[in-house]
Amino acid sequence: MINVLLFAGLAEKAGKQQVIIHKEKTTVDEIKIELQEVYGVDSAQNVMVAINEKYTRGNAEVRRGDTVALIPPVSGG
Repeated sequence: MINVLLFAGLAEKAGKQQVIIHKEKTTVDEIKIELQEVYGVDSAQNVMVAINEKYTRGNAEVRRGDTVALIPPVSGG
């Protein structure tokens, strides 16, 4: 089980703050595609990603037991 945490607009679009992925391993890009297909979260492509509280770049591998946080850009003034 992979725990995916959604923040701000991503959580609003998905209608939940947490999604469970039932796979042994996957990649960040595959998680983003699944979020888009299942929840219509098309804005997941331009987010910061942390795996187990460490920021990562690119298409990192994710394994069972990991927690992935998807954090959209924040704007304000």
